[in-house]
Amino acid sequence: MTSQPLRDVDPWPAPRVRRPVDLTVSLPGSKSLTNRALVLAALADGPSVVRRALRSRDTLLMAEALRALGTRVETDGDDWQVSPAAPLVAGAQVDCGLAGTVMRFVPPVAALAQGDTTFDGDAHMRNRPVGTVLEALRALGVGVEDAGRGSLPFTVRGKGSVPGGRVVLDASASSQFVSALLLAGARYAEGVEVVHEGKPVPSLPHIEMTVQMLRQHGVEVDDGEADRWRVRPGAIRAVDHTIEPDLSNAAPFLALAAVSGGRVMVRDWPRRTTQAGDALREILTLMGCRVQLTDAGLVVEGTGVLHGVDLDLHDVGELAPAVAALCALADSPSHLRGIAHIRGHETDRIAALATELAALGADVVEREDGLSLTPAPLHGGVFHTYADHRMAHAGVILGAAVDGVQVEDVATTSKTFPDFAAFWSGLC
Repeated sequence: MTSQPLRDVDPWPAPRVRRPVDLTVSLPGSKSLTNRALVLAALADGPSVVRRALRSRDTLLMAEALRALGTRVETDGDDWQVSPAAPLVAGAQVDCGLAGTVMRFVPPVAALAQGDTTFDGDAHMRNRPVGTVLEALRALGVGVEDAGRGSLPFTVRGKGSVPGGRVVLDASASSQFVSALLLAGARYAEGVEVVHEGKPVPSLPHIEMTVQMLRQHGVEVDDGEADRWRVRPGAIRAVDHTIEPDLSNAAPFLALAAVSGGRVMVRDWPRRTTQAGDALREILTLMGCRVQLTDAGLVVEGTGVLHGVDLDLHDVGELAPAVAALCALADSPSHLRGIAHIRGHETDRIAALATELAALGADVVEREDGLSLTPAPLHGGVFHTYADHRMAHAGVILGAAVDGVQVEDVATTSKTFPDFAAFWSGLC
């Protein structure tokens, strides 16, 4: 009788690192880039290839969602072949799983199909906001049925075309609300003009990523005015994309250098990128690490001491769980601000971090828009993830530095990194 693989144990004993590491890591591709590339390929005027595509639950759900609309997506190898449907078809049900990009990016595409497309997902996804996108689609001439909930499940009633035009919305809860409309906007009769009114839009680098990729496809985008984006109607040119490594997924690996006083290189770190994870270079430098970007990749060396930081993470909120874990291990107080919007991510990340860090002994105060942490001795215990891959990243970082940390549902990391637990254990 064989024993159960360690990675399948729940809660999972996070490996403790007791000496400085010296590692070189190659990471899977970016989920954000992969799913945007797939959507644009599905709307393009010919077939294209998404090279080095991330193979994860979120990206496979996106591929399946686009197949439901008639697109041919071949995902057998590292390079995914995409052949658009002409015209798009409807009538299927789209499984969003836990993928915000599927839930928000695909409805504006489904609106271009003739017929009804129904969207649903995992139980946790029914708490994530999507009502802003649905209301925007209604304003642009699309029929949507959501029983007034503004959440999953809902149905997009496509008519084969979308009038488009100007829409005013509040994207302060998620930059994906803007990106969702921009990605499909060129295929609308009048294009689309998106105007944001409300608190500042979070995670602006993700909108910049969307705009940059649209321009690569020959789409005319005007983003010269703050809080206003205009996509002009026209063809979306077929373009092959090579996907960068997922820089936000680099956070736990670079953190290994910081907590162990060792060295970690992440291969193929781009010199220029729109990914939010690139902010790790500055954050880790502020926390006391030595950081160098080389032709081979990004090198981070820990010094044996982590310093507290006062950071506004508004534009890079996805990094907050990993940074909060490092702050809990720092030698001075930290304040993480500007991240009220991450309460609407896979879980209420601010509340979840406050709860789980405190359970391991951290002196943490939950703020409306962030966390304050004061140095305190940590101890082992179960770190709950709330079906959130970034929470799992925080848990493994703490486990590398603290005896006896167990991470509940570590398998949730498959959202963006297949078999993360086995890979992490092999490194540690």
